[in-house]
Order: sequence, then structure tokens, then C-alpha cells
Amino acid sequence: MQQWFPKINQVILIIVFADFILITAFGFLPPIFAVFITEQIPGATVATVGFALTVYWMTKSVLQLFVARFIDRARGEIDDFYFMIMGGLISSVVITLYYFAAATWHVYVLGFMLGLGDAMLVPPFYAIFTRHIDKGKEGFEWALYSSFSLGAGSALGGALGGIFATLVGFRAMFPLIGMLSFLATVMMLFLKPYIAPKITPAPARIFIDKKGT
Repeated sequence: MQQWFPKINQVILIIVFADFILITAFGFLPPIFAVFITEQIPGATVATVGFALTVYWMTKSVLQLFVARFIDRARGEIDDFYFMIMGGLISSVVITLYYFAAATWHVYVLGFMLGLGDAMLVPPFYAIFTRHIDKGKEGFEWALYSSFSLGAGSALGGALGGIFATLVGFRAMFPLIGMLSFLATVMMLFLKPYIAPKITPAPARIFIDKKGT
């Protein structure tokens, strides 16, 4: 059995399960997001949905480059860890605030803030996963993440999203997604004992060439 499912270290397991919950939660959105905006936001159209997604993706795509550069320059992983937790908390709060959205500009502002949260979350998330991946098991552990966290999480979220929206209504879905996102963020706190502390580089030594000695 171990030949087909090798032993995996705690960091990878925590990340895989935490992201499974996170992706399952946000998997609720695809069946309801466009319908929610066009039917429950006054004056919103299908174009509003497109612009809202554009605001999110542009914000995330640009800002995460700066976050990635910042955390790569710091030695150790403590910066990565705090960025990841902060990003998860921001995303949890912002997605919950969609419950109160009542105008198109609310949707755009929330899309920007959600992009900011994910920009802080994603680079350190992948950085920590990459550093702690087991040598010789890289393919399997990335495949496990893709199959379980991304694949199963998206499938489960998509299936449950439509069902829950029918039962509780579109707006009530956003606090539910926020709670699950917060749970995933709390799970990431268990990574703390495995995170390498910040390392201060030793001062450079000055070598004096004593000629003639």
C-alpha cells in the first residue's frame, strides 16, 4: 500500500487538507455568482459580472508579483506564514461582505479587496508547499494536491453550491463560504511549528590584504 501512497510529511498534509476546504468553499461560487449579481444587484448586467471578475483577476495578478518578490527576499519562512494567514483572513471577511452588496460599485470594490487577499495568500502558500515537498515524491505530492485539493474540492463545491443556494438562497451562501474559508485559514495555523524562523545574515567579514608580510 505504501508503494502506491507513500508517507507524506505534516506540512504537505496540512496544506492539502486546508486548501481542500478552501477550494470547496469557493467552489460554491460558480453556480451562483453570475445569477446573484444580475438578479439581486440593482442595475447590474452580465457585463457587470465580467467587469467584476476582471477587477479581481487584475488585482490579484499584479499585486501577487510584488508579494512574491518581497517574501523571496526575506530569509526564513515566517514572512510567508504571516502573509498567508493575513491573506486568508482578508478573503474570509471580504467574501462574507458580499451578503451586504447592494450596488454595482460594491461588487467592484469587493472584487478588488478579494484580489488583494488572494494576492497575499497564494505566493507564500505555493512557496511553503514547494520548500517542504518530500524529495523524490515531488510528482506524487503535486498530483495529490491537484487531484484532492483542486479536483475533489472543486467538484464537491460545485455540486453543493447549487443545492445550498436552492435551500438557503444566494445571499446566505456568502457567509457560509466565509466561515469555511476562515476554517481553512485556522487549519493553516498548524503549520507554525514547521515554519523556519527569519534568519538574519551574518555581517560580511572584511579581509585586509597585508602586502609585504
